[in-house]
Amino acid sequence: MKIFECSNCGHAVYFGNTQCTACQCALAFDPISLSMLSGAGQLCANGLRHQACNWLTSPGSTTGFCLSCELNRTIPNLADTRNLQLWQHAQREKNHLVYSLLNFGLPVVSQDVAPETGLAFDCLDARDNEEGDVMTGHARGVITLNIDEADDAIRERLRQQMNEPYRTLLGHFRHESAHYYWDRLVRDSAWLAEFRELFGDERQDYAASLEAHYARDAPADWSVSYISTYASSHPWEDWAETWAHYFHIVDALETATQLGMTLDPTTGRTAPPDPSACLDPYSGIPVDSLIDRWLPISLAMNMLNRSLGQRDAYPFLLTPAVQNKLGLVNRIIADQSGLAHSGGSDVPSGVH
Repeated sequence: MKIFECSNCGHAVYFGNTQCTACQCALAFDPISLSMLSGAGQLCANGLRHQACNWLTSPGSTTGFCLSCELNRTIPNLADTRNLQLWQHAQREKNHLVYSLLNFGLPVVSQDVAPETGLAFDCLDARDNEEGDVMTGHARGVITLNIDEADDAIRERLRQQMNEPYRTLLGHFRHESAHYYWDRLVRDSAWLAEFRELFGDERQDYAASLEAHYARDAPADWSVSYISTYASSHPWEDWAETWAHYFHIVDALETATQLGMTLDPTTGRTAPPDPSACLDPYSGIPVDSLIDRWLPISLAMNMLNRSLGQRDAYPFLLTPAVQNKLGLVNRIIADQSGLAHSGGSDVPSGVH
């Protein structure tokens, strides 16, 4: 994301900092101005009690929580040291998601305020769950995360078992948020016909589609039309995977823009400053411009990773079909007139 500055001394700080390493002043993130402030306002209760959040509380809040933590419906047993450490990690990554949602100008409202259309998060430990296993997914505005996904070793083992090129905690949050915003932005909207044209008809049986996906290999030519094999399982999952990648691209481009990285789309080498490269990627600029800027950046990231003996940071192919889908996500997010739809979710329980 962008480079944050200490409001006291101007020194660069990270998004998760609670203290400036230069002047040592206490810092907190302000979700209204999207900036790091020193000595202003009240720190979120989850920061004060559990060192899990560095955001300021919402104005007029009676809960003591920030806008992001007010979305929490269930958290794991924090008396368990492992749970506390994993939940701290999960909360920081959720804050990253909410930062992007706010930056896009998307509605972020808790279910306490809007029971029918609001957003909520359940972070669960299977050991404390009466129903046993916890499945990461979305159902009726509630995003559920299995706390084990915050364990790097477990998540990597799952990535290998499922033959995935990429699996991150932030990626989970971005993917699951897509299911929620499909309800808010696409369902019952003027976008639905175009969605079905590009992604397919979401009315096909979801459970049967997933069962078929896991029972057989992905189509041999899946990469022509989909960003991942999982995206080929059902139109809802295609939307969620595409939405998540749009967030990946925009967030990384914001970082690159802040760092002054201007790379030629053809050669991948440093290019003369280009005014278009300074545009805020969160501002709804055409997807063609985003992708032209993204491709050399992703190439540079992958080359740097290979130099360090690491896997590619972005091992994905943006084909014309995928770019068209990214373009629809881009336009839907930019169209604020379609952001408020009433009614409950049509997405069945267990959408992953």
